[in-house]
Amino acid sequence: MLTLNLGFWQLNRAREKQTYQDLIVQQAQLSALDATALSNNMGNMTTVLHRQVSLTGRWLNQHTLYLDNRQMNGKPGFFVITPFEFETTPSSETRTILVQRGWVARNFMDRARLPDIHTEPGRVSIVGRIALAPSKLYEFNGDEIGKIRQNVNIAGLEKEFNLKLLDFSVLQIDSEKASANKDGLLRQWLQPNLGIEKHHGYMFQWWALSALIAGLYLWFQVIRPQRNSRV
Repeated sequence: MLTLNLGFWQLNRAREKQTYQDLIVQQAQLSALDATALSNNMGNMTTVLHRQVSLTGRWLNQHTLYLDNRQMNGKPGFFVITPFEFETTPSSETRTILVQRGWVARNFMDRARLPDIHTEPGRVSIVGRIALAPSKLYEFNGDEIGKIRQNVNIAGLEKEFNLKLLDFSVLQIDSEKASANKDGLLRQWLQPNLGIEKHHGYMFQWWALSALIAGLYLWFQVIRPQRNSRV
């Protein structure tokens, strides 16, 4: 029966996503990667994604951008993103990664006004979680320019800023050991929501429909004919 099979398909999707959710939790509980470990494993996204990372380097503040219409705790504002340059050891090779630094409220009276964000100069330490590139919202047009943008993509920023960026980003988190906690940014990032409960809901709907169809079939094809034959 089609509806029964659709219910099992939803069950399998829920199991697949639960397995991935468990992997996210396991990754987050592993020890933090340093610059060298990150560099050695950057070709394997499954190894580094959702891992904590601790880096020391400098902000490329001239390339700071503000992603518009981003919410945190139900309030609209900006996500602040800045490239971060760090060195690996022992080769002292320089690499650059895009950091999603946090959220800040915007000025709704003057929508072109940028918030005053303190970016510590010189050598700083940051901690965070390895994440995919910043999520995209709806796009009103193609290429965007200026400090305030709706979306960004890493390949486009590489060309625009003449930088070689890693293929993923860092979600910066607060830490007593980090020296970049004085910027006033909010970092209450949402945990990845894979929608597992949605698949469970669809599964029960399909199975309930299967039970209804089976009940109707039993009534019209078996029970009712038997009753009529006795009359």
